[in-house]
Amino acid sequence: MWKAAVFALSTIVYGQSNPAALSDYYERAQSALAAGRYEEARKAYEKLREMEPGLAEIHSNLGLIYFKERKLDEAVAALRRALALKPGLAPSRSLLAISLSELGNYREALPELEKAFRESHSPDAKRICGLHLLRAYDNLQRERDAVEVALQLNGLFPNDPEVLYQTGKVYGNYAYLTMRKLGDVAPDSIWRHQAAAEAFESQGAADQAVAEYRAVLALDPRRPGIHYRIGRTLLGQAGGTNSSDNPAAEEEFERELEIDPTNANAAYELGEMFRKSGQMEKAREYFERGLKYYPDFQQAHLALGGTLIALEKPDLALSHLKKAAVLDPEDDVTFYRLARAYQMLGNEADRRAALAEYERLHKTRRKEDVFQASDVTRQTQ
Repeated sequence: MWKAAVFALSTIVYGQSNPAALSDYYERAQSALAAGRYEEARKAYEKLREMEPGLAEIHSNLGLIYFKERKLDEAVAALRRALALKPGLAPSRSLLAISLSELGNYREALPELEKAFRESHSPDAKRICGLHLLRAYDNLQRERDAVEVALQLNGLFPNDPEVLYQTGKVYGNYAYLTMRKLGDVAPDSIWRHQAAAEAFESQGAADQAVAEYRAVLALDPRRPGIHYRIGRTLLGQAGGTNSSDNPAAEEEFERELEIDPTNANAAYELGEMFRKSGQMEKAREYFERGLKYYPDFQQAHLALGGTLIALEKPDLALSHLKKAAVLDPEDDVTFYRLARAYQMLGNEADRRAALAEYERLHKTRRKEDVFQASDVTRQTQ
């Protein structure tokens, strides 16, 4: 249709001798654009623009080429001209908004970005407009709107790396601003001290974290979870490993259980301390206590299985280790301990199968384990 329009217009303006030349430039322009040869396409379209300045599609395609070449000012000018000639060119409207966003003209870009993200039926268009909408909202300090768009993008493109990265930044920024506001409106509150403590803990600043947790307890001495967090921070200060020679952490876990007997994590950490000191019956008691309140606690099942093996009760260990394998089939330590339990029971076939699975998992240990945060000390061989 567009090619027919070119011939019709050229006949009116130039007479009968120009349609062939116009068609030749058109064919070259389209071929180069389709192949990504943008310089060649640009030169052909610029010649077409000289020949037919009133055709919106020529300006529209030039706008696209300028955008691809990162000549954003020229892209904006070409797209504005295309829309002046034919306001209904929806792709040009979206590309103009994206170009304006790239240039930092967020307020002007915003209405069309919002419309395109809301109404477009093209996944590619919705994605790119959504990402630019995030950028516009962020720069215009409309954080809540940015979070709403981020949630929609995550729903539409759950496995897109760029979407995950950009939306993660939005969530992080919103969380930071929310915590900063908490500091402004309630600087001496429990919530501000707890937020500061958790931030220091995540940064490995143990002394500052403990000080902030103590400030929470000064305001509410029986606040659940705080003694546990202090204990975990003290473990982190000692290199992040739970050992039997950390009496300060042990005391915090015990005080946590006095306040909240249902805290399975505190019971688990105490069990781990007793396990590592060779006090297996006491370790068993605390692991079982943790599982009483948190039956799907994978690490507790794994720890209890190891404890029961040490107590030479492989038949009892087996059920806990099998449960641990169901809860996390990628944990190599589970299969190592299963192999030990089967060996003690004289089940050679299952021992070999469990050991093979351990070796497979151990060789291909999950990359995300490097970044994995854990609320409890994880089991090792």
